[in-house]
Amino acid sequence: MRFVYLALALWGAVHPMYWFVTYMQQTGTGLSGLIDAWYVNASTTGLTWDLTIAAVALTVWIVAETVSRKAWVNLVAIPATFCIGVSCGLPLYLFLRSRQAKVG
Repeated sequence: MRFVYLALALWGAVHPMYWFVTYMQQTGTGLSGLIDAWYVNASTTGLTWDLTIAAVALTVWIVAETVSRKAWVNLVAIPATFCIGVSCGLPLYLFLRSRQAKVG
């Protein structure tokens, strides 16, 4: 399962980023234009909030488990979540977490 998590983390980093970069190149608006597009209508705003709430919940889980397990390297999944997306951060955390479960 570890390599499935790692493959999903890589896919979750590359695939969405491809579309983000494509959008920014097509519109020429850069990151600010991309963020503006997240709130262009009720549908995209709802999806943005859905992913934001999921990212916050994932962050709370990561922090809680990291403190109890003292596996500080797992905190790297937090910036991956907020800088890349939940599609990268969640499988990355599961990959890192499964390493500790195997050792301990």
